[in-house]
Amino acid sequence: MLNLISFQSSALGSLGQIALLGALAFTLAGMTLAFVGGIRADARVVEAARRATWAVFALVTLGILVLMVALLKDDFTVRYVAEHSMRASPTWIKITSLWGALEGSILLWAWLLSGFAVILSLTLRRDALRPWALGTMFVSLLFFVGLCATIASPFTPVSGLLADGRGPNPALQNHWMMAVHPVLLYLGFVGLSVPFAYAVAALVTGRLSDHWVVITRRWTLVAWVFLTAAIVAGGWWSYETLGWGGYWAWDPVENASFIPWLLTTAFLHSIQIQEKRGLMRSWNVWLIVLAYSSTVLGTFLNRSGIVQSVHAFAGGPVGPVFLGFLAFLLIVGIGLAAWRAPALRDEAEVPAPVSREGAFLAGNWLFLVFAFMVLLGTLFPTFVEAVQGRRDASVGPAFYNAFAIPLGLGLMLLMGVGPLLPWRRADGQNLMRALVPLLASGVGAALIAFVFGIRATGVLLTIALAAYNIVGLGLLTARAARQSGGLGRTLQAQPRRYGAYTAHIGLVVLALGIAFSGAYRQDAQATLNLRAAAPTTLLHEQLELTGLRQQDRGFGTSAIASVSIDGKPFEARLNTYVQAPGTLFPAPAVRYGALGDTYLVVTSIDPKGQWASIRLIESPLVSWIWWGTLIICLGAGLTLVSPARPVLRAAPAGLAPATD
Repeated sequence: MLNLISFQSSALGSLGQIALLGALAFTLAGMTLAFVGGIRADARVVEAARRATWAVFALVTLGILVLMVALLKDDFTVRYVAEHSMRASPTWIKITSLWGALEGSILLWAWLLSGFAVILSLTLRRDALRPWALGTMFVSLLFFVGLCATIASPFTPVSGLLADGRGPNPALQNHWMMAVHPVLLYLGFVGLSVPFAYAVAALVTGRLSDHWVVITRRWTLVAWVFLTAAIVAGGWWSYETLGWGGYWAWDPVENASFIPWLLTTAFLHSIQIQEKRGLMRSWNVWLIVLAYSSTVLGTFLNRSGIVQSVHAFAGGPVGPVFLGFLAFLLIVGIGLAAWRAPALRDEAEVPAPVSREGAFLAGNWLFLVFAFMVLLGTLFPTFVEAVQGRRDASVGPAFYNAFAIPLGLGLMLLMGVGPLLPWRRADGQNLMRALVPLLASGVGAALIAFVFGIRATGVLLTIALAAYNIVGLGLLTARAARQSGGLGRTLQAQPRRYGAYTAHIGLVVLALGIAFSGAYRQDAQATLNLRAAAPTTLLHEQLELTGLRQQDRGFGTSAIASVSIDGKPFEARLNTYVQAPGTLFPAPAVRYGALGDTYLVVTSIDPKGQWASIRLIESPLVSWIWWGTLIICLGAGLTLVSPARPVLRAAPAGLAPATD
């Protein structure tokens, strides 16, 4: 509900609300000053706008600290605390409750966005892009701070005195990863606001040289790393808490984070072509507009209540407002891109399909098709409900896997051969020189895997493409070492290149983990008795129930089953929480291994303490997904520390340079 200042609020609630209203006022002032400074080319006005970012950040920081104190002090006069916390909650859960519900998550988003705005204000060069990039950041800030200060205020008061609160969502306190995953995701989403702001600034000013692309590469890469880590951390949370042994279900909210990742990945690759060859200028503008807009779309899906998801918040008044902001971003972005279309023409066409440029362009098309198909599957049930009034339409994993697998394999194919192709055109001899060793290694690896008993087609193809990519990276490294006089010298001289190679190796590791864990996962169920005469054999393992006990945790209870699996102890839990006494939340016991995981879930326990029903899952190479992601992030980090390339390419004819 709309909340400006209420005399029913506690001192904390009033202080928090005043801080957010102050932040809103400075946001409006900063936005106005930035745009006026841009129009008048007045550096003093732009400097005032830059300083306004500090005021906004300070006031939103005060607001978020006040909410955290209210949660820790159990101030149930604040509605957010009353609805999403309780006295018995541990301290770490009270802290993470700050972003565990709608209003708090939007406040966290506003705080992170204000922090990015401050960093941007400190790093902006004194050129014509500066006021417009800053003003565009203020537009995003105006939306999120405005929500926090009005219809999504976390400081709405509660009438009357409450002895205790309702408590946090039990699903979000079943694993510590909920303290990490949402923050990583918001950092990824918010990070894309900076390249979007620069793109808008370049379009408004007409300064469409490579300048804005070079500046935003690092910003985009930082956002991409956070998105990558967030998506996989969310998968790990699902794996560790939901008791199904999986990590990705093509859930609508999962998809809503995956779409920006796909578009951002395409953008990161296509800006290389603009830097190197002056091509794909319009692609890059469109991609960053769509990538940032898709973060708002994902937030709308998560907070509007129109999709059913274990990750989604309950529906509220913010859904239509997010939809309006999404429409605004698309109209402005598409309108500016259409206006500047003549200036966005490339210096030349992609010279030939079989070239390095052609491989990058083909990869971008695959990323776009991938993102569109995920979006189509995500929104299809909503369209059916809107048109036919039916709520029974659904799109299952089979639909997504039907295109995700071939598109993923196609991207791996291009990832291996693309960097080996020459710029402009590859003749038949160059193409064969690039392909023969890659194809030979891929076929050889697949044959070896077949001899060792691998029969799943998807796994064989993934193994082949993994070898194909690793050999390709080896050839690239050897070529660079020959040209620069040694491997050590080339590693030192080109950290950006080898960071990208490292990230590609991580992607290969991750792909192998997905392929093996999907094709060769085994799942079985049994009931184990405490007084069984002999162990139970399940999936070639010997299982024995060694104990059952109850544990009171203050804010809930745990029924714990101790099980021996081939002599190794496992403890799986069934948790209940005081705010949801009739619902059981499994906490699986997982033994991680380099070649596979053993995953034990308790599905029910005898109230008399004599037996437990369990589910045993064995997933080969699933840990490679987590390790592959770590390698990807390390590679991206190595790329981040490399020096930025100087902007050597001029703007298209008729456009001014990027600096005054």
